[in-house]
Amino acid sequence: MISGKATADGSAAYAAKHADAAPQHWRPALGLTLSSLGMGSYLGNADPVTDGKYASACQKALASGINVLDSAVNYRYQRSERNLGAGLKKAIEAGTVTRDQVLICTKGGFISGDMGPPDRNWFLDTYVKPGIATETDFVAGGHCMTPKYIRHELGLSLKNFDVETIDVYYVHNPETQAAAVGESEFYSRLTAVFRELEACAAEGKIQCYGTATWHAFRVPPGHESHMSLEKTLACAVEAGGRDHRFRVIQLPYNLGLPEAMSHASQGAASILDAAAAAGLAVFTSVPLMQGQLLGRFGADFKTKFPGLKTDAQRCLQFARSTPGVTAPLCGMKDVAHVEENSVLRTVASFTPAEFNVLVGRS
Repeated sequence: MISGKATADGSAAYAAKHADAAPQHWRPALGLTLSSLGMGSYLGNADPVTDGKYASACQKALASGINVLDSAVNYRYQRSERNLGAGLKKAIEAGTVTRDQVLICTKGGFISGDMGPPDRNWFLDTYVKPGIATETDFVAGGHCMTPKYIRHELGLSLKNFDVETIDVYYVHNPETQAAAVGESEFYSRLTAVFRELEACAAEGKIQCYGTATWHAFRVPPGHESHMSLEKTLACAVEAGGRDHRFRVIQLPYNLGLPEAMSHASQGAASILDAAAAAGLAVFTSVPLMQGQLLGRFGADFKTKFPGLKTDAQRCLQFARSTPGVTAPLCGMKDVAHVEENSVLRTVASFTPAEFNVLVGRS
């Protein structure tokens, strides 16, 4: 098992090792020094070839000025967590990084399977017979948000990464529950699971927690999947007091899904503005819209991204330059992806004024 956790001194030392990085590449967040780009691990076949590619890409990322790793217990049926854990271990053994230099983030909520798609017997043997969860605890065909279930999933993630502590643990797409059980019951369930995560933090299993969402913070109030950040934070206060450990959110954001910036989903404020006001770190997912944005930009648009040669780099520059975004999380299941994307560490992100010009805001 890899002991330790991400620390202020360790992450600052990591940044200092990468002296070629532009100053804007390093971001203060969660009391740490974090890269402006994180490695995601959602897509890919569930096979040994992809396993090896992910592990190698993780090693390359950690050697290239990227110290944010993101996964989920259900990504590729637990394979992605195991692959990132293997890559981290090899990077530590090679002297590339130390554990205290790397932010490990993962999620729990969806049925994971184990190396492949789950069947009913696996479901019953894993959750129901041991008393982890009942069949009625699951909604929408595969999402559970009970305290016992989330603790169980966290245990799997710790084992998969082979680490003592997960730095950021997300409740994965909690709005799935909101759409199924209604607002009042939803926030009651959220409070209960936050209370369990506060206990896990006190035990040293995690450092902090948050929510990784899809619709929740992009849709308007009144939508069945909407989440209020104010009410979510109230759940955290009820669970852990004023010193609660709810410190981060994750949500989709890219040139095709700009709602985090453009929509006032939180009363009069966008979720990015509301999160900034609350002092939360914000990581964004799908910066390339799972590759759908690539090859769609005209020559005039490309000229707005000087020094960048590929659409992937331009999409990442847009996301990481957005005020309020700590870092976009880009899936990188190949060393070549890491090499292409890590070029950004040497390129200055846009200033707020430059970003406003880019998006046409005054």
